[in-house]
Amino acid sequence: MPEFMNITNIFLAVGVFATVFYIIKMCLFLFTGGDVEVHTDFTSICETDVSFDFLSIQSILAFMMGFGWVGLAAVSQFKFSIPISIISAVVFGLIFMFLSAYLMFLIKKLDKRTKINLEDFVGTVGRAYTAFKPQGQGQIEITINDQLSVVDAINMTDEEIHAFMSVKIEKVEDNKIYIVRV
Repeated sequence: MPEFMNITNIFLAVGVFATVFYIIKMCLFLFTGGDVEVHTDFTSICETDVSFDFLSIQSILAFMMGFGWVGLAAVSQFKFSIPISIISAVVFGLIFMFLSAYLMFLIKKLDKRTKINLEDFVGTVGRAYTAFKPQGQGQIEITINDQLSVVDAINMTDEEIHAFMSVKIEKVEDNKIYIVRV
């Protein structure tokens, strides 16, 4: 084996490689919000749960970071033997991997999407966000679940509704909101 291929350099290379790519991945996540779409034309013969990301790129990079840096510390700082250094590097790599996967699981739980039944808001008063022509479409501002929302609506009367006028949700059909002026 060449002289530069000793265990210390291997641990260092793995640690540096994984850390650089982990930082790049985290920067991309911060700047793009983590929303990446992949379009494929193949079908899978096995069922997987997308929310379980134990073997994601991020968790594999976390394993490699833990493996590289702890292995390097075990060999050069703690003066462990090579087999003990490799075992401790694998153990800490797995801990980093589980921790990374668990943290991503917790982060995904923060994405709360509630199902809203528009029928529950019939009779609610809001205000026109845009002007509505008679029988025309536009947008209204309405408070839904303690959050001000702008939603599409249809004027069901023969009178014009100007922006910022008070409106009331009269009915909901086929997920379309029909309003009248108050």
